[in-house]
Amino acid sequence: MIAKFLKSVAIVATLAAGSFGPAQAESTMKIATATINDVQHEWIKLFVEELAARAPGAVKTEIYPASQLGTIPRMTEGVLLGSIEAFTTPTSFITNVDPRFQAFDVPGLFSSPEDVHAALHDPAYRDHLETMFLNKGLRVIGAMYNSPTVLFTMKDAKTLEDVKGLKIRTFASPLQIKPMEQLGAIPLPLPLSEVIPQLQSGGLDGMLVGAPILTAFKYYDVGKYILDLHFSQVVSVTVVNEDWFQMQSEATKAAILAAGRAAEDKAYQWGIDNVARSYKIWTDNGGVITQLPEAEQKRMEEGFASLAADLLDSQPEVKAEYETLHKLVQDARAK
Repeated sequence: MIAKFLKSVAIVATLAAGSFGPAQAESTMKIATATINDVQHEWIKLFVEELAARAPGAVKTEIYPASQLGTIPRMTEGVLLGSIEAFTTPTSFITNVDPRFQAFDVPGLFSSPEDVHAALHDPAYRDHLETMFLNKGLRVIGAMYNSPTVLFTMKDAKTLEDVKGLKIRTFASPLQIKPMEQLGAIPLPLPLSEVIPQLQSGGLDGMLVGAPILTAFKYYDVGKYILDLHFSQVVSVTVVNEDWFQMQSEATKAAILAAGRAAEDKAYQWGIDNVARSYKIWTDNGGVITQLPEAEQKRMEEGFASLAADLLDSQPEVKAEYETLHKLVQDARAK
């Protein structure tokens, strides 16, 4: 009788541990990003709301935007080691963690927000993306369209000739570094927090950047010129430390994943609208946006395509991921 009673108590205790009742120990989830007031920051805020609704009291979330927990390399290191539970960033900045992150940067792969959405949010691909980097100790709990990549310059650059010799901050992806080299620029991968001092001191002449960052950090007070190259779209992800994730109850893990997907859905249109707002804010503050002449745009895209093909051929695992994404985009365009 006593044995039966103790067994029944153990079963009840186990069931209770999977609930979101007040007896459950609260877990802390620090979510870091280098940016502020952009789609990454918006996704984080939406995620926190969604998670609180799904798992009340289970997780204490703390938001750290604008590189409050360190530079991008330090935040990357933090989420890998577990000192930071989650990190939201463009895929370009974590290609050193896994080269397959480069697949999202291939010039010409994504031409619009719709292309990004069609690939990332294909149900089968989104499930694949979630677990794609588990071997590196990371799980993708958020994936989103960020913005087009533009070239900000201190001096007015209207043509590709004007770009030659400029010291350009790039993301840390070879598929951003090599295209700038092809244009004759000098690419310098740097954390976002170090860019403005370098621009002001002459250490940099410009930067490749998602357009909304320029207005969120008021770059129009530093320089005035954007050359809109139309060669790639920034994709951002939120990665969570897998060891921390596995320490959560099954119910909490399910809530985290559901909250991430719900935040993606809500952030998508917000991100598109934010790009339009950013361009308007830029010009309202005296900024100039220039398009390449048609012939130069075509020549640049052809050169980038050839370069990308060579880079992909040398990395079969990146090429395989790119081909999957490319097919999803092409299938969506054909509908």
